[in-house]
Amino acid sequence: MAKPALGRGLGALMGGTPVIARPEAISVATPTAPTSVAPLPTPQPPTDPRDRVQRVKLDRVRPCPFQPRKDFSAEALRELADSIKEQGIVQPLIVRERDGFFELIAGERRWRASQLIGLAEVPVIVRDADDRAVLEMALIENLQRENLNPIEEAQGYAQLVAQFQLTQEEVAVKVGKSRAVVANALRLLKLSPAIQTFLREGRLSVGHAKVILGLTAEPNQKLAAERVIKDGLNVRQTEGLVAKLQHRVPRGPGKTGIAPPQTDAHVADLENRIRERVGTKVHLRYAAGKGSVEISFYSDDELERVLQILGVNAE
Repeated sequence: MAKPALGRGLGALMGGTPVIARPEAISVATPTAPTSVAPLPTPQPPTDPRDRVQRVKLDRVRPCPFQPRKDFSAEALRELADSIKEQGIVQPLIVRERDGFFELIAGERRWRASQLIGLAEVPVIVRDADDRAVLEMALIENLQRENLNPIEEAQGYAQLVAQFQLTQEEVAVKVGKSRAVVANALRLLKLSPAIQTFLREGRLSVGHAKVILGLTAEPNQKLAAERVIKDGLNVRQTEGLVAKLQHRVPRGPGKTGIAPPQTDAHVADLENRIRERVGTKVHLRYAAGKGSVEISFYSDDELERVLQILGVNAE
């Protein structure tokens, strides 16, 4: 089944009316008295009340608690503020009414930039939306513009899962992503807070983070991340570093011991790649050319999906 296109829900929230084709002029002729009939008037599409733009006082607009984006570049906001000062706000903010105020659904950057230049009023379109719809729309808007860092994106998916009891598959459908993308994003939240900060700041890539996830001990994760940043290691070099650290166990301040051999970094990387392909938990066992691959599924539908990916007919 094809997934809905990204932004389908956002399009519904933003409103819009169907385009009605303009009828062509009709001409009528007879053999003896050719005549022509004037074009019929073009029917006008009904006005959608949801498209009505209002102007409201800026101090009546409040940020949304479900906004997945937490980091706003001061420099980018200033540039946007300068543009608004010259051109005004071209695209209205999307809001919902809440406790006598207007709560943002989409357009927080424009709202923040408007504050910088002291605008008194802003254009808004008011929508009816529940909490889940607001979170979905905020996620979709930011994903369309690629405004979220990897941790913000992962936290948005996690909030849909935890707060609204959605499965990863349901989240993927709603935001127009694959199940594998959602699952891999959620795995980033298993990293230590320090490494999540590196991801937020763009000092580590998602590729580096996936390799570092092969380390279970938090001190080793942090050590690996700091080495990657300091030495400018690429992903393949990070795999080699992780392989060495997998045999190292913290034994108190400044002390380390040797741990029993763990999964080789290359095996861990292959396991991650299989997991990304099938979009579910995978465990790869390998030793001396032998082993097994265990693929987990949690419903008949998920099993059918995995079989389709593997090219196996379930019938």
